[in-house]
Amino acid sequence: MRPGAPSRLRRHGLVLAALLVAYLAVCAVVTNSYYQLMLTLVPIWAVLGLSWNVFSGYTGLISFGHAAFFGLGAYTVALLLTMLNLTPWIGIPLAALLGALAALLIGLPTFRLRGHYFALAMLAYPLLMTYLVQYLGYHEVSMPMRREAPAAFLQFSDPRIYTLLAVALLVVAMVISMVVENSRFGLSLMAIRQNELAAEAAGINARRWKTRALMLSGAMAGTAGGFYACVLLVVTPEAVFGMLVSAQALVVALFGGVGSYWGPLIGAAILIPLSETLHAELGEIIPGIQGVVYGAAIILIMLLAPEGLYWSIRDRQGRRAATLAPGSIPVAEAAPVPDMRVPAMPAEHTAAPRPGRTLLEVRGLSKSFGGLKAVDDVSFSVPEGSILGIIGPNGAGKTTMFNVLNGVLPADRGEALLDGEQMVGRKLHQINHMGVGRTFQVVRSFPRLPLLDNVLVGAYGAGLPDEEAVMAAREAIARTGLSRLTDVPAGGLTSKELRLMELARALAGRPRLLLLDETLAGLGRDECDAVLDVLGGLRAEGMTTIIIEHTMHAMLRLADELLVIDRGRVLAQGQPRGVVENRSVIEAYLGRKWMAQTQCST
Repeated sequence: MRPGAPSRLRRHGLVLAALLVAYLAVCAVVTNSYYQLMLTLVPIWAVLGLSWNVFSGYTGLISFGHAAFFGLGAYTVALLLTMLNLTPWIGIPLAALLGALAALLIGLPTFRLRGHYFALAMLAYPLLMTYLVQYLGYHEVSMPMRREAPAAFLQFSDPRIYTLLAVALLVVAMVISMVVENSRFGLSLMAIRQNELAAEAAGINARRWKTRALMLSGAMAGTAGGFYACVLLVVTPEAVFGMLVSAQALVVALFGGVGSYWGPLIGAAILIPLSETLHAELGEIIPGIQGVVYGAAIILIMLLAPEGLYWSIRDRQGRRAATLAPGSIPVAEAAPVPDMRVPAMPAEHTAAPRPGRTLLEVRGLSKSFGGLKAVDDVSFSVPEGSILGIIGPNGAGKTTMFNVLNGVLPADRGEALLDGEQMVGRKLHQINHMGVGRTFQVVRSFPRLPLLDNVLVGAYGAGLPDEEAVMAAREAIARTGLSRLTDVPAGGLTSKELRLMELARALAGRPRLLLLDETLAGLGRDECDAVLDVLGGLRAEGMTTIIIEHTMHAMLRLADELLVIDRGRVLAQGQPRGVVENRSVIEAYLGRKWMAQTQCST
């Protein structure tokens, strides 16, 4: 579980219990059959919204096709009862199982797509299932009446029992959502949603977690569809596979707030009674008024609260609390960030690399984009415990080489051996599991997550058990001097703090090799010195590091050896002082014209 999850779950559980008791009290006094049905539909659509949120809300992949799982569940229960006289108490679990299986089969090809292509592909599946059930002749499936055993076949004369069962189903769905959101599972999904590349670089297998999320989502939607069939008693393709079904799942979550289990509950509690009441009162005058309600809800929420009611209210309360608190100041400025006070290293570090076996061996690494050779036959080695600095003009291919080394891009040819084990050809998360941590030229954070969770992603990605992962994350935060900021969202951190946070995330996985891509970019002199102090501390611990940097004084202070890249090729390699005085290196950085002027002046 994530830090603070037990107390958060207890607190939210009590709130949920109070809300459901009040809801059941209202249901007990309603006698109108139509409104009693409406009160039953609210928790059913909330469950469908929760199933959509478990996948789309946490991963960021929009699904327009959740009706596929919902309808499959409804037809499973209806056909099993009609053909085999099988009780829904067995049919509904089977519907959940088939929903999960369908999600697995759907996810295998569809996860190859991105963005709106994924959303449109998901839209095709309920249409496909509609045509399939119609082709098989199941235009309308009427469930046989079994009034002699109402409990066994879920056919009650008192509609309030359906409401009670729907609320029980909602409780199960909410508990599942709460556990997911407060676990390694949910944190991994939220990291994928906010920055998939950073999540993969931290060791998270995005494809696997997204598949698991879709399977759980499909199971929840199939369960809701199976129970919905018991409520309606008549199942038609339009009622369970129709566009309105997928729209309801999406809209209740968007309206209430995606990425939180409260969102679908809020959305269903507001939109379902509103749409059903208007349908009862104005349905004959304005056919399809339910669709009008959902369309208007989407427009309003996009204009007034783009992230949904839950997040809008929570953010407003947070700002109000910060304003009203006496003497309050932003958390990030409440106290100075403690520095790792290691002794400052000399401005020019010229010591030879520490003796040690070779940890990384790169041979003939190449990567081209069309006719452009971004990395051209690059070879070098890094002894264990040393720091290799990579310099070169902008566009020389330094970051591309990093991207090839840690699996962001595939190599055209060449090899990279980490302690004798091949890195080339492996996926990004697999290279992380080999013991390679990475930071990026442009900081890749998870803005809505607090700093601790940002760093915890790196520990989870490395596969550490929960308690050990939290310990590793806190240790990494302490090593980078950010212990006072653990609860601050990443979106509220300064540039220096973001750089250190990303370094902490890489350290939380306990890597053997660090790849640091312009860690000092965008920082002032004092900020650079603070970050260099942290890097100096890592150097003293013997961390093997490759660092790309343009700030020469930092390279002279840190690096045991320099590698110069120009136009994708190795231009020079050796001791820092010798490299920076190399005429070819000076020419690559400052140009031949500058060299000629210098020669004339001398």
